[in-house]
Amino acid sequence: MEIQDFKLSLFALTGKVAIITGGNTGLGQAYAVALAEAGADIFVPSLGPDASQTGELVAARGRRYAFYDCDLTADGVPQRVVDACLAEFGRIDILINNAGMCLLDEVDAFDRAKWDPMIALNLTAAFELSHAVVPAMREAGGGKIVNICSLFSFLGGQWSPAYAASKHALAGLTKAYCDELAADNIQVNGLAPGYYATAITEATRSNPTTNQRVLDHIPAGRWGEPADLMGPIVFLCSAASNYMGGQLLVVDGGYLVR
Repeated sequence: MEIQDFKLSLFALTGKVAIITGGNTGLGQAYAVALAEAGADIFVPSLGPDASQTGELVAARGRRYAFYDCDLTADGVPQRVVDACLAEFGRIDILINNAGMCLLDEVDAFDRAKWDPMIALNLTAAFELSHAVVPAMREAGGGKIVNICSLFSFLGGQWSPAYAASKHALAGLTKAYCDELAADNIQVNGLAPGYYATAITEATRSNPTTNQRVLDHIPAGRWGEPADLMGPIVFLCSAASNYMGGQLLVVDGGYLVR
């Protein structure tokens, strides 16, 4: 593309189909609405029932929405998700591996019962889904895989070694898949949110001591809002990021610099 050919339409996702795991709640809902606003149809695999407003928010933007009730960690489910999306929409252009969990405990009590389900959802499900969508993306002539990483792709994870381990590994998977798939016009990148005001962080935010401890570490002086991630996710899923690969885009209000 020549400089004179640049247009804001590069950020449009008109006619694209996106799978967003866990896209019916929290930050995943923000990703779904952002991509729908940019023109994409949305397919959300997650544990049901789908009691969210995501479908209504997507429909209000004139896009199609489908929910697939499933346990992403069960044998064979990732391939069934891909097959169901293809049956519903006929193509897959975007995969956002967003679903995740974080169990907390002191190191002496953090055993395999806590480790295994986190690795299964945060890492293995993302790997299996990425593996399963590649043929459809190749057939479509390209695609985007965005792994939702974390500040704990860079930092240690006090009280949750499995979370830190899974997010470090997801960053490594992002780079490995980029290395193999860039030649197929499939860009693989990560998005690393910082501290956001969602249901998951309610306990931290409601405690004045822990809330202030987080805020003191953020140069922007506030918790992130889901809307802060909507522009970045559209960029990573659009043609505007076609020469970006294997990168982790950090959106943290400056947390990592302090």
